[in-house]
Amino acid sequence: MNIGEASERSGLPAKTIRYYEDIALVAPDRADNGYRDYSSSDVHRLRFLSRARNLGFSIDECRLLLSLYTDRNRASADVKAMAEQRLEEIDAKIAELQSLKSALQPLVDCCHGDDRPDCPILDDLAGLRTKVKHAQA
Repeated sequence: MNIGEASERSGLPAKTIRYYEDIALVAPDRADNGYRDYSSSDVHRLRFLSRARNLGFSIDECRLLLSLYTDRNRASADVKAMAEQRLEEIDAKIAELQSLKSALQPLVDCCHGDDRPDCPILDDLAGLRTKVKHAQA
């Protein structure tokens, strides 16, 4: 199948598929005319990559996951360790985002958001406010 059909079946843009080919994550055959010829196995691999990337695995991690997937002698502990590491990274990112929210929420709460020119959000960003007052009713 051509790249357009592989794109449709895998849910990945053709540009991404070409990139994955450039970095040797997929290696479709070439037809006599030089066009890429994707097999159902290639599409399966592309779907695998799409899912792994959507879960936040890096390209290098995807490469390792693919090698583990094709290695029937693999230990599932290796795969689990990678997934646990990814979960730790996600938990750290969630904590970072919660911290950002905790810092920004009081600024949003104390900003009147009206036609007045004073803005505690801008003042804080400029380092002009040291303590945020809670919004008055």
